[in-house]
Amino acid sequence: MYGSRGDAFSAHARVSAAVLGAALLIAGCSGGSGGDDDPDVGARITQQPKEADPFWVNPDGNAARQVAAFVKAGKKDDARQIRKIAEQPTGEWIGPENPEQEARGFTEAADRAGRTALLVLYNIPHRDCGQYSQGGAADGDAYRTWIDGVAAGIGDRGATVILEPDAVLHLVDGCTPAEFHDERYDLLKGAVTKLKSLKNTKVYIDAGNAGWGHPDQIFEPLRRAGIDQADGFAVNVSNFYSTEDSLAYGKQLSAKVGAKHFVIDTSRNGNGPYTEGDPDERWCNPPGRALGETPTTKTADTVVDAYLWVKRPGESDGECKGGPKAGEWWPTYALKLAEESPT
Repeated sequence: MYGSRGDAFSAHARVSAAVLGAALLIAGCSGGSGGDDDPDVGARITQQPKEADPFWVNPDGNAARQVAAFVKAGKKDDARQIRKIAEQPTGEWIGPENPEQEARGFTEAADRAGRTALLVLYNIPHRDCGQYSQGGAADGDAYRTWIDGVAAGIGDRGATVILEPDAVLHLVDGCTPAEFHDERYDLLKGAVTKLKSLKNTKVYIDAGNAGWGHPDQIFEPLRRAGIDQADGFAVNVSNFYSTEDSLAYGKQLSAKVGAKHFVIDTSRNGNGPYTEGDPDERWCNPPGRALGETPTTKTADTVVDAYLWVKRPGESDGECKGGPKAGEWWPTYALKLAEESPT
């Protein structure tokens, strides 16, 4: 309804620690982009400068593989475009089956690179209200077990967690049936408590976006979901509202929840939201969008902890406008996002 979050159970989340470690070692051996005759389009992906962007770049993500494929095919211009995505840290969406293994793999790889893993947890029961990413844990007990697995996988390593996109919003807008509300609040608060018991984990609860409603509608639900114990909240996850609008929305909300800090998903907001076509589907693979500000902790306001790419640019929102299933890599759309971006 307000933006598919990408299928957290898709192939991109199912990467073993061994594969991640191997990919990191390959990337770590490179002092530059790679490529013998044109280093600007080399296939190797390295980390961003830690002082401005402390988050881990996955050297074996879908965008990185696409860069390699374009380089091999001699498509240097396309490779340059996709590098805009591949060289930036993006969220790793933990799947349902091996949460401990995946969380350990991502955080170990990030730790070896001296960076922090950005993880997205999207497995709440009854998630997405039957839309493109419908599903989630079978019940509350299954979810608690899953969270325990994620926590065990993270351990004492550094991680920034975006907790359950849409979960609070759908309690407010009526999308989630009333009989599930109490359990969802309990699950969210329990997840915050569990994750914040870890030594080096930050937690941001998803809090909607600048276009869905007003902060007055969500600040009390955020409190019930555990915002007081969390590091803050996230806005614009998988959506397209401008950084300026997201900042205004976030600051209004922050003032109502104890001046909590927040993060903004800038992955695809370079041209702002799509305003044509069916209003109920404007969020789904809209044309003419662009990459937004690159991930950084150097933001325009002290209450904003980071600009993040929570949604992975180039992965589909769902089977709309010719797109593949939610979360699947879509090279054509990725290229258009990159080409619309000035840098």
